[in-house]
Amino acid sequence: MSTPLRTALLGIAVTVAGYALFAGWLGLRADAYLDARDGATARTTGVVVEDGIGDDLDVRVRWTDGTGRTHVQRFGVYDTGRYAEGEDFPVAYDPTAGDSRGFPADPEETAEEDDLLAPVFLGAAVALPLTLVWPVRGLRFRLAARRPGRPTTARVRTGIRRAAWRASRGTWLELTYPEGRTRWQRVMWHPALHEAPAELPVTVHGTGRRTVAALPDGTRLVPLGRPRDHPPSGAVLDDDAMRTDLRDAFVLPPGTAAAPPWHEAAATAGLGSLLGLVLGLVMTGPTLTGTLSSVLACATLTGSVWLLSAPQP
Repeated sequence: MSTPLRTALLGIAVTVAGYALFAGWLGLRADAYLDARDGATARTTGVVVEDGIGDDLDVRVRWTDGTGRTHVQRFGVYDTGRYAEGEDFPVAYDPTAGDSRGFPADPEETAEEDDLLAPVFLGAAVALPLTLVWPVRGLRFRLAARRPGRPTTARVRTGIRRAAWRASRGTWLELTYPEGRTRWQRVMWHPALHEAPAELPVTVHGTGRRTVAALPDGTRLVPLGRPRDHPPSGAVLDDDAMRTDLRDAFVLPPGTAAAPPWHEAAATAGLGSLLGLVLGLVMTGPTLTGTLSSVLACATLTGSVWLLSAPQP
């Protein structure tokens, strides 16, 4: 199995698994909320003691259950103009529950339920494109590789990319055509590039925005983006064709699978988790549901984007 294919399968697995955890967590919380609300068979009327709370304009209500115990609870509502301070607020609660948690008695007020379910659908709208990028990339690669080829000369260039959320290193082909025109094509790293000479003949299949470069041994490199007329602006390229760190002291034996940069993957996942923690605490308050959901979403997103940027060992 080739390195690009392993990267693609790993990228799909990370996105699908991350979304499954995210949706599963919120789904369990939504199910528990609906079960608790269905058990709220008792009714009482509370009084709004504060309105317009937070960005969602929640209300804080004081209400009393059947045992005479008074509760002050915050509710999310859609009809914010209806529940001003001092207005009545119908509350439903479970008289058999120990904590007597209240719910809006109005069946139209489903803000809290929607806050649990809406992110599941929003997450799917993000996870689906992140997953489909890989088969679309593979399809474009196959179609371009079938197009007629033309010989050219390539120089393999690697460099450090400035954006922290992407893989730190990237690989480019500096393609020089017989007529003297130079194009730059970013590609996924392949073990065949590890011992590539400074310049080598390649065959470029396809034209325009979709091209695939084939090495003399028949290896076809997976392109990332379209060919460009100028060097990459977001990267600092090495002077040499190959890497200049200590890993260059080791030559990969034929048939050996290169290991992905796990330290970089761990750092990316950690950065995403930290970002999710901060966003969860700021946007949802110190709640377990909102904070853990934010951590799962950001860790999955950063991991998926990092893999899409084609990390190289």
